[in-house]
Amino acid sequence: MGTRDGRPLVAAANDRAIEAGIEVGMTRRSAEALCPSALVLARDPATEATRFEPILDAIEDLIPRVEVVEPGWVFVPIDGAVRYYGGERALVRRIAATLEPLAPGGHFGVANGPFAAYWAARSGHPTLIVKDEKAFLSGLDISALEVDELVATFRWLGVTTLGELAALPRHAVASRFGPRGLEAHRLAGGEDRTVLPRRIPDDLTVEASFEEPLMLVEQVGFMARRLAGNLMVLLDRHRVAPYQVEVEAEAADGAIRSRVWRSAEPFDTRALAERVWWQLRAWIETGGITDGLTRLKLSPTALSDDGYQPDLFEQREVRIEAERALERTRTILGPDSVLRARPQGGRDPAERVQWARWGEDFAEPTRSPASPWPGKVPAPSPSLVPSRPRRLEVEWDAEVPTRVRLSTRWEPVLAWAGPWRRLGEWWAEEEPSALYQIVTSAGAMLCRATGGRTFVVGVYD
Repeated sequence: MGTRDGRPLVAAANDRAIEAGIEVGMTRRSAEALCPSALVLARDPATEATRFEPILDAIEDLIPRVEVVEPGWVFVPIDGAVRYYGGERALVRRIAATLEPLAPGGHFGVANGPFAAYWAARSGHPTLIVKDEKAFLSGLDISALEVDELVATFRWLGVTTLGELAALPRHAVASRFGPRGLEAHRLAGGEDRTVLPRRIPDDLTVEASFEEPLMLVEQVGFMARRLAGNLMVLLDRHRVAPYQVEVEAEAADGAIRSRVWRSAEPFDTRALAERVWWQLRAWIETGGITDGLTRLKLSPTALSDDGYQPDLFEQREVRIEAERALERTRTILGPDSVLRARPQGGRDPAERVQWARWGEDFAEPTRSPASPWPGKVPAPSPSLVPSRPRRLEVEWDAEVPTRVRLSTRWEPVLAWAGPWRRLGEWWAEEEPSALYQIVTSAGAMLCRATGGRTFVVGVYD
C-alpha cells in the first residue's frame, strides 16, 4: 500500500487480487470491499530497493547507465545502445528477455523524453515505441500530470487532455498557474526540461571519506542523511534544485558502485536522503559494499535554476508568520472565520465542497466524488458560489428564459441550457426546482427556478 493526500492506495497487487478486480491506484477501502480476504501490506521502500537491485544490475550489463525514479521505475538513455543492438525494438526485446526471469511481465516505453516514455510504458502494451511524441501526448487525459490540485483546476476550466492544455497560450498558463502550470504546459507539449537561462557551476558535488570504514547500518544511514543535507544547502546557495543525483560509494575493498536516482519534481532534503539511504542499504544487503563504507559522493546531474515552487506553507521563512496571522484572525473573528476546503460529491456546486476549520481535520466525506450523481450540472463549474442565493427577475416564455433584470435594466438572454430538474427533499417540505445556465451580455449565471421565483446560485468566469 502507498499513500496520496493521506489516503492509503494500492501500489501493487498479485494475480489473484487483480482477478478479484483490484487495481493499482485504488483506495484501500475499495480494494478490501472487492476482496475482503486480501492480505494488505505496507510499502517498505528500503526493502523494495534491495529486491530491485539485481534488476538494475541486469539492465546495466546491457546499457552502462540507469536512472532510478523508484524501485520498479527506471529511465535508460538508449541513443548509443540503439545503434549497437540494431534498433529500438531489438534493444527492447533484448532487455525484456534479460529481465523476464527476474521480473516477468515488465512494460517498456520508448520516447524522446522521460515523461512520454513513462506514459508509453503505462499504456497497457508490453512495449510501445512512440514515433510522434506530440500526437501521443495530446491524446492523454489531463490526469497524466499527476498533480491533483492542478488537474482538478484544469478540468474545472474544461481542459481535459494534454493536447487541449498544449493548445493554450503559454504566457496565459504561466500567468495564471505559475511555475507548476508552466512546467505542465511544457510537458504537454513534449518539452521535458526547463531551459537554463544562466550558467550553473560545473562542480556542485559533496563527498565524505572515512578513515575507519563505516560498518554499522545505523552509521551509514546517519551519513546518508548528513551528506544529502549538505548537498541541498550547497545547491540552495546557487538557487538551483536537482532533478537527478548520482550516488557513488566506495567499499573498503576498493569496489566502487554508482547509481543515478531521478525525480519528476526537484528533490528536497528529505526525499534525497531517503533515496541515498535506500541505495546504500541495497548495496550493503546484496553484497555490493563489503567490509564497510570508506567514501560517499553525491553528484547532481540535472539541475533547474527555477526549481520547485513551494506553496505558502512549504516555505520555511514564511510558514511561522503565516500560521501566526491565521491564528490571530481566528482569535479575533472566531473559529469559523478561517476555513479549508476540499472537493466532495454532490449535484450542485455548493454541495461539492467540504469545509473544515483551520487547524482541524476534515470529517469523513458523506458524498463520494467518484459517484455518478445523476442530474449533476455539467462542467464547467461556476467560479463563484454565493453563500446565499440571490433573487433574480427573469422573464419566461413557457420554460424558456428570454430576459433578466440586472439592476435597473433588462438584458436579453443570449444563450441558455437546462433545465436540470430537482424533486426536492419532500420529507423536509422542499419544493421542486430546476437549474438553468443563462448567458447575457453581462456574463453567465447558474440559476435555480422554484415556486415562481428565480435565484442566482453561481456565477461563471
